[in-house]
Amino acid sequence: MGEVRPLIAVVGACASGKTTLVSMLRERGINAYSVAQEHSRLQYMYLLREPDLVVYLDVSYPVVRRRRDVSWGPKRLLQQKCRLRQARRRADLEVNTDDLTPEQVCAEVMGFLASRRATESDDSDDAAE
Repeated sequence: MGEVRPLIAVVGACASGKTTLVSMLRERGINAYSVAQEHSRLQYMYLLREPDLVVYLDVSYPVVRRRRDVSWGPKRLLQQKCRLRQARRRADLEVNTDDLTPEQVCAEVMGFLASRRATESDDSDDAAE
């Protein structure tokens, strides 16, 4: 029987790296999707597809400006982070992407998934005994 792949929701403010991370995870066979919740007032938008895991990507305003030519200021980023408050609290993993390359962010998520699989495997071994 094939391995059950968890569904992973990736949330974060604009330019936090959501799209890039989702693309890299999918290239590795991970079932992931990006949630543009930072633009919505719907607090639980990230849960609509019933993900197994939530990854929250954090970013600072200076890094947003370095990554993207945005026409808005730090107040807008704060507003986006407010909209993401519930998702951030519920996140299984939070990664600050400011000082990381996309590869490092992906490696952190992959490491988290591997350790989670190992823990789940240990738990199922204990239950079988």
